[in-house]
Amino acid sequence: MLRAQTVSLQEVFLTASSIYWIEERPEDGGRCVIVERRPNGVIVDRIPAPYDASSRVHEYGGGAFTVSGETVFFCDGGDGRIYRQDPGQPPRPVTPADALTRYADLIVDTTRERLIAVREVRDANGLIEHAVVAIPIVERDPMGEILFGGHDFFMFPRLSPDGTRLAVVAWDQPHMPWDSSYLLVATLRDDGGVNALQSVAGGEQESIFQPEWSPDNQLYFVSDRTGWWNLYSWQDREVRPVTALHAEFGEAAWTFGLSTYGFVSATEILASYTFSGLARLVRINVATREMSHLACPFSTISHVKVLGDHVLMIAGADRSPKAIVSYDADHRQFAIVRTSVPLIMDEDDVSLPESLEFPTTDGTIAFGYYYAPKNRDYIAPEGESPPLVVMVHGGPTDRCEPVFQLDIQYWTTRGFAVMDVNYGGSTGYGRPYRDRLRGHWGIVDVDDAIAATIFLSRHNKADPRRAVIRGTGAGGFTALAAVAFRNTFRAATTYNAISDLAALARATHHFESHYLDGLIGPLPSHEALYQERSPVFHLDRLRAPVLAFHGLQDRVIPVSQTQALVESLTQKGLPVGTVTFAEEGHEFSHPDTMARCYEAELAFYAKVLNIRLPERVEAVSIQNCPE
Repeated sequence: MLRAQTVSLQEVFLTASSIYWIEERPEDGGRCVIVERRPNGVIVDRIPAPYDASSRVHEYGGGAFTVSGETVFFCDGGDGRIYRQDPGQPPRPVTPADALTRYADLIVDTTRERLIAVREVRDANGLIEHAVVAIPIVERDPMGEILFGGHDFFMFPRLSPDGTRLAVVAWDQPHMPWDSSYLLVATLRDDGGVNALQSVAGGEQESIFQPEWSPDNQLYFVSDRTGWWNLYSWQDREVRPVTALHAEFGEAAWTFGLSTYGFVSATEILASYTFSGLARLVRINVATREMSHLACPFSTISHVKVLGDHVLMIAGADRSPKAIVSYDADHRQFAIVRTSVPLIMDEDDVSLPESLEFPTTDGTIAFGYYYAPKNRDYIAPEGESPPLVVMVHGGPTDRCEPVFQLDIQYWTTRGFAVMDVNYGGSTGYGRPYRDRLRGHWGIVDVDDAIAATIFLSRHNKADPRRAVIRGTGAGGFTALAAVAFRNTFRAATTYNAISDLAALARATHHFESHYLDGLIGPLPSHEALYQERSPVFHLDRLRAPVLAFHGLQDRVIPVSQTQALVESLTQKGLPVGTVTFAEEGHEFSHPDTMARCYEAELAFYAKVLNIRLPERVEAVSIQNCPE
């Protein structure tokens, strides 16, 4: 079964004695569990069922736990409260029951015996307000004291080691944090209240990521003011560059709890950055700005935590899935703590990614990873190019990575080539590449997916007559646009996809409620453009069949998006199949769901492309599709 034994590794934390992480377990209904590896190597679950260590702030969550001493503080995804878990004790609530309040990005202010967190409050009319609050650990306060307010969103609250200053990233609608955000610093009184507040960095064309205080109370952060997310320091009220690379030390902050660097000492940083889509690991002397690159076996690195010479991260490579990885910076040794996927495949069957750059519209270069079909038990006929699955990542401000994924290997072991496309708008290639999509969503992304297909065809890596496209969320929109407005692909499969842009803009959740202002244009002035780009209004041109999946619990993209698409296709007599899942949300997590989807998708492509399958799979009925 495709995902039965997998877990999703989401966050890590490092103390002097233990390693902690969160793993989402599909076999436990997608419950997120905090796991601890103790000094003696014993691994234990730190929270019992049914507690679920996850946040729902911004709907995508993250930043769901922190540790102080041996006490774990976590957000519960079920009721939204913060709990404390002392060793050998059941979890105890820190915040009161309140269905309209959620928390994320927890840190501990040990001196004042309180938590600092981002709080999200929804009133009875559905209006949402965010603030950075202080919550007493010992005595419950119904709401907590507000430390930062006045902005639409906050992220990365960071307390200086001496407890005198608090940094935070803030931004306002209609911007997203990777477009425009600000770094604010408050001076705190002895009682913890805010004494003075100032803006340190940021602006309309600048994105701030991950402020951190060094052990000697100096502030560092990541900014893309040069077009690339680089490291900076703030000393003597002056912003100074620490790195100046054409590389990315930052990420799109879809979730809380992200981290790319930490302090080995007051004068040395250990960091990861992305260059041409691949991760690098580096030690930086902050005084001299000298960098020393480390031999690193991983192609993707995230959630970096540093405590002296001990480093913890989530990392993966082309032959190995994402894993919790520890690194001894003194001896320069890596160790796998926990892998997300058991290595159940024979190495002879694993298809490795080939990094490709290919020409696209207006003389631009786009990026992606090609996976050739590979199965030791089957050989393709001589001179025949394989059918192609083009994969389009979500976001759309996100990226695909060259890391072992069972999803991709599922297709390559069954005779398909796969092209994982980092279309214009993807992260990891600098701000100008990210900004290619601004105002052009549904155009640039589709152009790049088609350009990738043409490139592969010209190099005999894929058969363009047997190319299909698939995507989730925003990637599903691109897939639909590709078959609604172009004729390159023989079929499209979507997961929780967008079909009506204006309807999404008016109905989506608070965090993304103005996201499309930048990707398309603000409403109502761009109403005609929204309709022009929405596949659901242009289905008369569609000739390729569509298979659509959607989770009924999706709070990001309402199921009405898929329902409207399927209804319209059915009425027009066009080929369409659909399956909805009552217990699934925006990201499917149940093993049975994933197995059902992939079998149905395989059967769908086999039918459309006239491929004979050596295995029996359960198909989905495709309406209006000739046998």
